[in-house]
Amino acid sequence: MARTYGQHCGVSAALELVGERWALLIIRDLLVGPRRYTDLKQGLPRIPTNILSARLKELQEAGLVRRAHLAHCGLVYELTDTGHGLEDVVLTLGRWGFAAMDEPDPADVVTADSLTIALRAAFRPEVAATLPATRYRLRLDGVDLLIDVAADGLRVRPLGALRPVDGRTDAAGPPPDLELVAGPGLFQVFAGRVRPGGAPVDGVVVAAGGDVALLGRFTATFSPPVRDEDLLPTLA
Repeated sequence: MARTYGQHCGVSAALELVGERWALLIIRDLLVGPRRYTDLKQGLPRIPTNILSARLKELQEAGLVRRAHLAHCGLVYELTDTGHGLEDVVLTLGRWGFAAMDEPDPADVVTADSLTIALRAAFRPEVAATLPATRYRLRLDGVDLLIDVAADGLRVRPLGALRPVDGRTDAAGPPPDLELVAGPGLFQVFAGRVRPGGAPVDGVVVAAGGDVALLGRFTATFSPPVRDEDLLPTLA
């Protein structure tokens, strides 16, 4: 890329590659899987088409993204191995950002890809490793996801009218152990403002079917660890 900060520094080198507006959000969506141009535009509705085209070209030139042909859907964009190397960065940035989130603007959207990455950022594998495998169905603002949590990791796939480019939804199989309906307040769980074991709060996350007792398991699996300072008011 032409822009340079004139710094011999890893941070500046990284920003020269992915610091342009929208670039990391394109990377975010491609971390979920390959996407067509139209999928990326739909997932980022406010990005102008010329900017999306420019960012994709820049990311390809940087060796982070490549174009590929999939037999069942044609031309897609996907991350290279170097692009996938940004996964930990994006998830860490997402965790850091949860605490900065306020109430959403009425025009703000949640997409299947953005919520998938939010779940991956909030996921606590050390908690999942101590619990039985659990299947959740989560609905939020038109997004409908199937979430499988097990000792060996997390899998998130869209349901309903939403279909990933790779065609894999795995909707068949056992029914969800717990069905959840959430509002934007779900991110309060991810930020640790709603703690495991607390009463369900309207607009945050509500059990809509299945074993209601598993709600605490869900919040424990997707909430940050309790800090000592969080316990001080209850210990006083």
